[in-house]
Amino acid sequence: MRPRPDTVRSVCVYCGSGHGENPIYAEAARTLGRALAEANIGLVYGGGGLGLMGEVARSTLEGGGKVTGIIPDFLSEREQMLHDVSDLIVTADMHERKRLMFEHSDAFVALPGGIGTLEELVEQLTWAQLGQHTKPIVVANIAGFWSPFLHLLEHMRTQAFIRPGLEVSYGIVTDAADIVPRLKAMHAEAGPVPEPATLIKF
Repeated sequence: MRPRPDTVRSVCVYCGSGHGENPIYAEAARTLGRALAEANIGLVYGGGGLGLMGEVARSTLEGGGKVTGIIPDFLSEREQMLHDVSDLIVTADMHERKRLMFEHSDAFVALPGGIGTLEELVEQLTWAQLGQHTKPIVVANIAGFWSPFLHLLEHMRTQAFIRPGLEVSYGIVTDAADIVPRLKAMHAEAGPVPEPATLIKF
């Protein structure tokens, strides 16, 4: 184990490359971007300029914050890669993208999004469940977007597929303004970080 950083320095945000039907999703992304910049916390995200991805990145940049975009080459045109970010990393594939997003981040947030957002969130929850990291994970349940998923997790518990000793650790907020404070609180409560050598087994 190595010492945990004193504070959250960077946050990986998973979110949709579309805006969704409810305008509150985009407003939440902008609110989070402004909050990250104000707290001097860097944004790590998927590198695109569309949808909620673009909203959170541009809002962070407009607030004077640092943004690291990590995008696979084959998505650079489809997701309209944002060139104005502080650091832009183009990867060979999705596996490298996800690994680098993990390595560059002290915490994770899931805003509304599609199946890719869901997959990324579940992967981090799984790694945490298996003891491979203790980085905070916050589910931003904006306008109840994630409620069906949260109900599914509870169903898994009641059916004993999430058993004692294999708890899934995450925080839930319903207001984007509460994301950064919740991350900071969870970070302060968490234990040491597993060594990188353990993580690369995935």
